Amino acid sequence: MQKQRLAWAITGSGHYLRESLAILSTLENVDIFLSKAAAEIIKQYGFQAMLDASNHRVYQDKTASSVPVELFYEGQYHTLVIAPATSNTIAKMAYGFSDSLVTNLYAQAGKTRIPSIVFACDTAPEIESEAPRAHVVKVYPRQIDLDNVAKLAAFEATKVVADMATLSVAIHLRINEVLSKS
Repeated sequence: MQKQRLAWAITGSGHYLRESLAILSTLENVDIFLSKAAAEIIKQYGFQAMLDASNHRVYQDKTASSVPVELFYEGQYHTLVIAPATSNTIAKMAYGFSDSLVTNLYAQAGKTRIPSIVFACDTAPEIESEAPRAHVVKVYPRQIDLDNVAKLAAFEATKVVADMATLSVAIHLRINEVLSKS
């Protein structure tokens, strides 16, 4: 069996997208999964070159049945990272919907007992977020968004993180755990 990889899914949020791509660029053996919105937003924010420079395999949400999900059944991944994760994706995952590539990846990771690390965009009542063309805006997540993050954080084999430092540490701890078992 080939060496297991890290699966990294990106949704359509610009919130800490630059920083997520920076962490991604430091990792090896990663497959990237882009939602339809992620593919759009990466271009809108001018981050396509950053994504391309990572030299990771990239899968895009182009099929109704989320065909790349089958890679989870084949045991190709040790961990799923979803960063950044929009409030829409968080709500769908918290309520068991799997109607897109990213939500399908999360569902199948859970069903195949692969741990997930999720950077949720809406984790505080007030946050600053990078908007297109590099200006910063204040965002005020709704209570339902905060509640959905809390609900998802209670799921088995799911670690929800609220900042880039915690995301990086969680990923490296998980990679070290996987390496120590091999």
